Amino acid sequence: MAKADDLILGVDIGGTKVAAALINSSGKILSSSRTPMVARKSADEGLQSVARAIDRVMLHRLAKNVRAIGVSAPGWIDSANGVVLKTTNLPCWRNFPLRGAIERRYGLPTRLANDANAAALAEAKWGAGVGHESSFYVSLGTGLGTGLILQHSLCHGSTGNAGEGGHVTINFRGPACPCGKRGCVEMYVSGTAITRRTRERLRKHDKQKSQILELSHGRLDSITSEIVAEAASAGDPLATAILRETAEYFAIWLGNIINLLDPEIIVLGGGLSRLMMSLLDPIRNYLDTRTVQIRRELVPIVAAFHGADSALVGAAALCIPNLNTKNGQTQAAK
Repeated sequence: MAKADDLILGVDIGGTKVAAALINSSGKILSSSRTPMVARKSADEGLQSVARAIDRVMLHRLAKNVRAIGVSAPGWIDSANGVVLKTTNLPCWRNFPLRGAIERRYGLPTRLANDANAAALAEAKWGAGVGHESSFYVSLGTGLGTGLILQHSLCHGSTGNAGEGGHVTINFRGPACPCGKRGCVEMYVSGTAITRRTRERLRKHDKQKSQILELSHGRLDSITSEIVAEAASAGDPLATAILRETAEYFAIWLGNIINLLDPEIIVLGGGLSRLMMSLLDPIRNYLDTRTVQIRRELVPIVAAFHGADSALVGAAALCIPNLNTKNGQTQAAK
């Protein structure tokens, strides 16, 4: 049994930042830090970015109680071997043994997982999915990531890369995705997708009059999904149409997920989750024609409890189930 004051150091790595935190066995963040991520230089420079975030948190007086390190990162991750295989947002690492590098530096057992998988685990263990045997987590932000919990456990798949729901094709003639496929749902339902479609629509119609342009000071390259959402809330027709399209694309994809998995609960997290939750009524209406599951209305769609911190808290959750006592010492099994 782990001691009550044992802590996990959670690390969430993104394309532009590294977040690190001391997290207790109840999933509560006690202290945290954010530092810039150097993602487009050498592998060692990327590792040093992570170390800076960890080192800052380890200065806290409670850091002496850290017994393990959990790490979440985007892209394709070999969790079993602790290797970052490939990720668009972190080009500094390709087949990089991140877990081993961190273990050697800090002398602490370390776990590594895809960020959406980690977030799914956090919500299942300490968040919106508590009390449910199965849950489906959707991370909505710059891209779209997913994590699947089955029988209270994270589903890794046979090669450790299950849960790449953002790269399910909903239009095989659609736009090219950075993953190499065409028409992935991420190309229709993400902050990047909303921004791209809005700019294309305005460019096609020679910058038609729209509050979107007013909010972006007439600059197409300044348009963001947040600006589109603000314009829609003010009644702008183009912004409203863009978000309605996004809701329909999301329902097309989510209908397939419900048909296939029939999860007990669907949890929406990430920076775009609040916007998507505001579109829940049209999403539900579209699902009526996009799902054959006759009890689809019984599958709740809820916001993530941990919000933007789900992946960070989930990094700690990777380690908590593995804490055990051996020869009087608390340690984390790999």
